[in-house]
Amino acid sequence: MRQPPRLHSLRAKLTLANVALLALGIVAATAVSLMGMRHYLLDQIDSELTRSRDSLAASSLTVRQIDSLSVMAFVRDRVAPQHAGERPAPDSIYAALDGRGEPRSLFGIAPTDAQRELTRAVGDPGALARDPEPHDVTVGGAPYRATATRLADGTYLVFAASTDALHKGVAKALKLDLAVGTLLLALLACLTMFSVRRRMRPLEDMVETSSAIAEGDLTRRVPSSRETTLEVEQLRLALNSMLQQVESAYRTRERSAAQLRRFVADASHELRTPLSAIRGYLQLYDKGMLREEAERKRAWARVMAEADRMGHLVDELLTLARLDQQPELRFRNVDVSRLVREAAEDLRAQQPLRPVTADADGALLVQADEPGLRKVLGNLVANVRVHTPADVPVRLCAERADGVVRLCVEDAGPGLAGEDAARVFDRFFRAGGGAGSGLGMAIVQGVVRAHGGEVAVRTAPGEGLAVTVTLPARVPAGP
Repeated sequence: MRQPPRLHSLRAKLTLANVALLALGIVAATAVSLMGMRHYLLDQIDSELTRSRDSLAASSLTVRQIDSLSVMAFVRDRVAPQHAGERPAPDSIYAALDGRGEPRSLFGIAPTDAQRELTRAVGDPGALARDPEPHDVTVGGAPYRATATRLADGTYLVFAASTDALHKGVAKALKLDLAVGTLLLALLACLTMFSVRRRMRPLEDMVETSSAIAEGDLTRRVPSSRETTLEVEQLRLALNSMLQQVESAYRTRERSAAQLRRFVADASHELRTPLSAIRGYLQLYDKGMLREEAERKRAWARVMAEADRMGHLVDELLTLARLDQQPELRFRNVDVSRLVREAAEDLRAQQPLRPVTADADGALLVQADEPGLRKVLGNLVANVRVHTPADVPVRLCAERADGVVRLCVEDAGPGLAGEDAARVFDRFFRAGGGAGSGLGMAIVQGVVRAHGGEVAVRTAPGEGLAVTVTLPARVPAGP
């Protein structure tokens, strides 16, 4: 089940980061655009005021000349309505001030309230006239840009242009930018959440897979996603590889633990039988039940036989334990053909009626541990001697082919069933409950693997048994 995004989740953090970056960009872009627009509009108003001021300053006229000659008709058009009792024009105001800064009549009309407010807002008209740049003033609560010029008779003429429309335009632009920016932020947040959720889906699959594995399902793997990035795909492959190794290690450990438990149980069972027999004979002797000399000799022989059996079993267990510890073998040049011929001669001596063939002419040198190879051939020949009739033919051979050395012990006995052949290398396994400790083939496999080789079995019911040992053909360092 997918969890909803939380504030501290990676999805939420990525979304907040994107939204914050866009918000900063929108704020910066809005500030720059509004400042540029305000500067441009103010520059237009200031340019118009400056042209009017410079024109009057260059004309060297007086207020009386202006009033009598009606030179500034555009001033009359703008100021006359103020004297007609109308409200001040919203865009501009003109006022004439004497040397003391008091408003005076213009065009024979007394100063209006707007002109008086402008005079109070300007303060010192001389300073305003000397400054080349217009100033910000407030007239009747409305913002204006004002400048002044000194006429030839010492009178100051003040010009003021309203900037209320400019401020309202900037405010409207700010509101519009904020509305559009908010919409963009909301849209970006939704798109980011959707995109991040889609991109984070492989990571959520990894979390689900890890949880399933923690609950015991070791076969789970992270599925492949159709929409993924290179880094996430690399992480998925690495995680699946790690999970495969973990599962293999777990299965191997479970199998080893099961084999160990079975090994301990089988070893205990194998050792319990001779111990029970020895204990039984000793109890008979202790209770005085072996009165005859023949009975005591027979009991003693049985005790010695069971003790020898226990000793042989312990020796084989020690051999397997050493092989499990991967001992360092003493490699030297060994003539494998000679070992095969000697094993065949031993079998002929033990079972004179058995047909034995040894295909091992000449010398076949290989670097190996000689006692180990003797143990391998001895166990294979012992299996033939114990588990097949005494008249069954046996063939032993040694050959070099395809860069390896092969030893083969093949008989024409009854063979093994498929399920028995699959367990032939298991410890304490005896096909059909036959004689022996069941450790011979396990020792063969352990010795061969210590040499870096392999053991293969070919058998079928009624077709005999062939065991092939393959050893790496190490070239001797010298003769």
